[in-house]
Order: sequence, then structure tokens, then C-alpha cells
Amino acid sequence: MATVIRLTRMGRKKKPFYRIVVTDSRKRRDGGWIESIGIYNPLVEPAYIKINTERLAYWKSVGAKMSERVEKLSSGQ
Repeated sequence: MATVIRLTRMGRKKKPFYRIVVTDSRKRRDGGWIESIGIYNPLVEPAYIKINTERLAYWKSVGAKMSERVEKLSSGQ
């Protein structure tokens, strides 16, 4: 199974927030996920980002790939 760390959209119309999740790469964007490791809210000023760095490091160590957006968000912390 190819695991990937990416964003999944939550919230209502025109008020999105995102969860940073670990999922199978073949699933849809908002499909089921294995573990939620953080949240990202772009609507507040400044944008709110919270990532569990221990779990992020674990999933990267077992071969999970990060999406481009999650890489940008995690490097900014």
C-alpha cells in the first residue's frame, strides 16, 4: 500500500478548513484515512497550522510521501 500525507477538506461551503491525514494514495481526497496528524485553517489571520511532528516523523520513516502543500506547511512551522 502506498501511503501519502495530504490535506482533506472539512467545513462547510465557502468556509473550509483542512485536516492533515495519512491515507492510501488510491483513495479520493475526502475518502477514508488511516490517521489524522494535524489541522490547517487558512481563513484566520495568521493561518492556523498544528501538526503532530512525532507522528509526521514516524510516517515519513515508514515510507509515506508528503504532498507538495503539506511539505510547504510543515517546513513553515
